[in-house]
Amino acid sequence: MRPVEVAPPTGLSEPLALLEEALRDGDPVPEDFVDCLRKAVETGDLEVLAARSEDQILGVALLAYRLNVSAGERFASVEDLYVRPEARRRGVGRALLEAVDELCAERGISYVEAQVEEKEAEQFYAALHYEPEAGVRVLSRSLPIIDDQDLPER
Repeated sequence: MRPVEVAPPTGLSEPLALLEEALRDGDPVPEDFVDCLRKAVETGDLEVLAARSEDQILGVALLAYRLNVSAGERFASVEDLYVRPEARRRGVGRALLEAVDELCAERGISYVEAQVEEKEAEQFYAALHYEPEAGVRVLSRSLPIIDDQDLPER
């Protein structure tokens, strides 16, 4: 495996295809969302990291940079991290998170978070010194999407 690469704004299709395959059952994200990703990469608000062997991407991580007013600084969030099943337990995920650490150090960011749902993912992050946040609970809300065609004319 070669070192982890940071994908340029024009090189998102292959890493995105792996995430779509794994996280969306092959359903592609909408093209306007791809444009948003590309713009976020261009502005430096998001980085797409890819670990690859000679012929294919083995794993991908999306790293978002955010502002936190209470801390008075930026922090980073691992938004998505996926390693192909056949490449797991071979250091691919570790290499991706080490690249995350390096990128954050370059930007002066000392706090990185990752939200996980599965016990196996929690154990993976814990093995790399990620710790549960005491007292933090994640709440979410789904809002209906209104199509412009459904809006009354003005």
